[in-house]
Amino acid sequence: MDAPTTTSANDDGAGGGGWFVSHDRPAVASSAAPARRQGATQAPSDGPQPQTASSDAIRIRSTMAEVGPIADKVTSYFYALLFVRHPELRSLFPAAMDTQRDRLFKALLTAAERIDHTPALVEYLQNLGRGHRKYGTRPEHYPAVGECLIGALSTYATGIWDRETEAAWVRTYTTMSQVMIDAAATDDLRAPAWWHAEIVAHELRTSDVAVLTVRPDHPYPFVAGQYTSLETPWWPRVWRHYSFASAPRSDGLLTFHVKAVPAGWASNSLVHRARPGDVLRLGPPGGSMTVDHTKDNGLLCLGGGTGIAPIKAMVEDLAERGSRRPVDVFYGARTDHELYDMETLLRLQQNHPWLTVRAVVDQRAHVQLPDAVREYGPWTEHDACLSGPPGMIRNGITALRNVGIPAHRIRHDSPAEMVAPGD
Repeated sequence: MDAPTTTSANDDGAGGGGWFVSHDRPAVASSAAPARRQGATQAPSDGPQPQTASSDAIRIRSTMAEVGPIADKVTSYFYALLFVRHPELRSLFPAAMDTQRDRLFKALLTAAERIDHTPALVEYLQNLGRGHRKYGTRPEHYPAVGECLIGALSTYATGIWDRETEAAWVRTYTTMSQVMIDAAATDDLRAPAWWHAEIVAHELRTSDVAVLTVRPDHPYPFVAGQYTSLETPWWPRVWRHYSFASAPRSDGLLTFHVKAVPAGWASNSLVHRARPGDVLRLGPPGGSMTVDHTKDNGLLCLGGGTGIAPIKAMVEDLAERGSRRPVDVFYGARTDHELYDMETLLRLQQNHPWLTVRAVVDQRAHVQLPDAVREYGPWTEHDACLSGPPGMIRNGITALRNVGIPAHRIRHDSPAEMVAPGD
């Protein structure tokens, strides 16, 4: 999906290369070298919120508010500075930069929101650092990015920029970059930067949805509910996020659901061009929308479109572990035709009495997926997970909280989480 769909195995749009085009919460480091050491999130309201913002957080958020109306100019200027001052970094990015520029600013906003929520920010940055490895990002690249980012912000945030604001960005970026550098270094000791994966099966389920099965060249560790970034041979340096559509298998094969979207470079190639024998590249796994197997309370799952993929993987995971935990799955689509994986879910339901699957078809019932949840329940003792387009996630969180599920028990991987540097 050209607009990243939270955990819906489909994230397609122009982008590639690596960097603040992810969602690190930037704070710039002029030419300062990274300092001493220091990743699928839940909704910002899920974790404890600080009572008082730090002075650095106030200055960073003020900067973002100042440049918000001219975000396009700021991000364009940043990349111009970066490529003029450090032309060797241009090869880390895709040929087309339009979507990349948009994602940089979204990354900055995401970071500003989390700056005072340390655990969530650190996890976020660690995931970014690990993901940056596949682009060839090295520790010495971070100061260059910080230098140009602070240059762009100081040029356009003239209404509030002063020595204290610059110092706040330097401190924050230096700390953040070290978190990412350390995470990448640790990951380098235990996993490759990427895996080659050969397509062994390609099934067209609808005119625009394909199910791909691939065989990685080395064992690929992941947990049901997670996603990976994927690069096709037709669009080098353009990485897109896709969720795993099955639990880990004994044969090591991986499955993805991909929907072709208008102007989606990777998604259209994977649906209409890819064939068995083609070789893809996979980045490391990411995301925290996974099953907590220490619990036995009910689990409520909402999946829209190809967002059903990670939910199916979690149901398989529960089944393989012999779970008897009650699970309710709501599978949303605009038409019956788009319920491309309903047969698989109904087979799972037939074999596992603890599983209930309901289809919610907008054009048939004239009701959207989050609204349908209110007709059933009660859900107050349930954990919940959501996967699908961003709009569905937003509406779903509201609907679930309205039926009594607290925010900390609602899990999803946000669009920001799935948009890694350059994806």
